[in-house]
Amino acid sequence: MANGKQGELILIPIPIAEGELQTLSQEISHYTGILTHYFVENARTARRFLRALHPALIIDTIQFSEIDKHNGPDISLFKTWLKAGASIGILSESGCPGIADPGAELVAVAQSMGVNVTPLVGPNSIILALMASGLNGQSFRFNGYLPVKDPMRSKRIKELEARSVKENETQLFIETPYRNNQILADLLKNCNPKTRICIAQNITAPDASIKTKTVAEWNKAIPVLGKTPAVFLLLG
Repeated sequence: MANGKQGELILIPIPIAEGELQTLSQEISHYTGILTHYFVENARTARRFLRALHPALIIDTIQFSEIDKHNGPDISLFKTWLKAGASIGILSESGCPGIADPGAELVAVAQSMGVNVTPLVGPNSIILALMASGLNGQSFRFNGYLPVKDPMRSKRIKELEARSVKENETQLFIETPYRNNQILADLLKNCNPKTRICIAQNITAPDASIKTKTVAEWNKAIPVLGKTPAVFLLLG
């Protein structure tokens, strides 16, 4: 794949729900079978994923560089690999690199170097949740994580609800799984009874749940959410 000059960057989605390899495209199987250089969120997880996809793959021949949670990726090594003509894959812990996951900084470097960047087709919880929510898919905004504590959290929720009403724009956000129940409680406390809220949890897994109800309807039977990945959507 190297062109004799600079290498290329391949953005590789991995399953949202662990082990759900059937959600991946054939293109992903192709590239992961031949790439020898990776920047990854977690090397151990990356090795396990590659072994699951390619049982005969010799992992010891592959070079991994972990993206440090505090200091970010090793940009110098990244540039060195690209200048040497290497084709580099980026793997996050789930879903698509660069979308609510590490990778954007490396992509920006590759773009500045004029390197070819190839995003592969794969599962993305944000888009899948929006598709199944019944909320506005023509105009939407992903907001990442909301503030953890009040009063900032309540203020932010009210701002998002007001924006959704003004712009008819679906608002999406995520939360650390162990805070799922708290974010739901805060949404029900701060939003208008008619505002629609979708909870999309464990997407693509056999026990996936994607449900949309008004705040008033959720309040009639508030669910206890498990500590599994979730996407929250609202539309006032």
